[in-house]
Amino acid sequence: MTSTLDRAATRDTGSRGLTALAALALLLAAYRGFRMPGDWVATLEAVSVTDGFRRRFLVGTLLHPLALATGYAYWVFAVAAFAVLGALLAVLAFAFFRARHPLHRFLIAGWLVLPTGGFFFHDVGYFEQVLYLLLFAALWQLPRRPAVAAGLMTAAVLVHEIAALTVLPVFAVVLARRFPWPRAAALLVAPVAAELAVLAIPASDAGAADRLWTAMAGAGFTPRADALALFERTQSDSWQLYSVTEVLVLLAPILVVVVTGFLTQRPDVLGAAAVAAPVLLAFGGWDWARWGFLLVTNFALLLWLGPVRDFRPWPLIGAAVLLAHLPLPYFDAQYPRDLSWRQLTAFADQAFSTPADRGSRTVNTAPPSLCAVSDPPCASTFSRAIASPSPLPSVA
Repeated sequence: MTSTLDRAATRDTGSRGLTALAALALLLAAYRGFRMPGDWVATLEAVSVTDGFRRRFLVGTLLHPLALATGYAYWVFAVAAFAVLGALLAVLAFAFFRARHPLHRFLIAGWLVLPTGGFFFHDVGYFEQVLYLLLFAALWQLPRRPAVAAGLMTAAVLVHEIAALTVLPVFAVVLARRFPWPRAAALLVAPVAAELAVLAIPASDAGAADRLWTAMAGAGFTPRADALALFERTQSDSWQLYSVTEVLVLLAPILVVVVTGFLTQRPDVLGAAAVAAPVLLAFGGWDWARWGFLLVTNFALLLWLGPVRDFRPWPLIGAAVLLAHLPLPYFDAQYPRDLSWRQLTAFADQAFSTPADRGSRTVNTAPPSLCAVSDPPCASTFSRAIASPSPLPSVA
């Protein structure tokens, strides 16, 4: 009896310790990366199908009535962005406290401690947060209502076409593990068909960007013309603005660590492909740190979704140590806050400043180190695949 009580007490103490570690990791991540949503994401959240846009329109279409009623007020888009962030934090908390094994909890805490934790908060308002929220909702519905899960993943494609290289591969792996191949393939038909349709039609009607820019003239922030220009720029045009090869070089260390780390845990080729899929986003834009964040996120998520018997702690710790030394710079030449007294005292001013306080950048350009013009690998193949009949706008 005493031995049983001792073991229970030890487990309870370990659980409290892990909870304290996760709470500290969450606070550190928020401190390093928290900010108000930028004018870039606020502009993209205004894009709606009613304004003539055919890609990335779902969020803006849902917000459209309120945006019109308030004259495209910044707070409409900021509240929506924080609602998604808050929902994701709730999912993380639920997953942490419902985890059946301490290693699953360590995985969540580790993802927050790594540079990905700060980047998660800095990424507020970007559509990938909506994509992963829809993925979690789909995984929740999958055991009882598979058709609803497939519908949610179809909606993800309408949020942003990068769903094909981020959440859809994870969803496909889960389907392959749970259902026979014919059933899994059937559940993927709708999202894949939606992705192909979105890529096959023009990104927007002629003049849609100019009309939205005019409509947002009275907004409480300066809308980003370069964000709207994404819908008018061809992929070939985007490749003239940065070097795909340089982006791939920057992503290579992260790719090697996450794929090797995953395979040491589970020799699953399909799962490794889902982990690696975000690296192909290098062909769509120069936000290499963003793509690196998605690589690490898919790595952690697919490990969390796997059985605990696959965990091999030492290779996983080695992968975490390597990832901790691979920096993920933030948008607009910003970096994670350090723990210096100067940064601590300036936290409130930095974290809660709105685009109106900071002033608006008018052009989003690739960093100088990525501006070398070069033909990307397999350029002709990609040109045939996505530049015809309707080019894919940059996925920034």
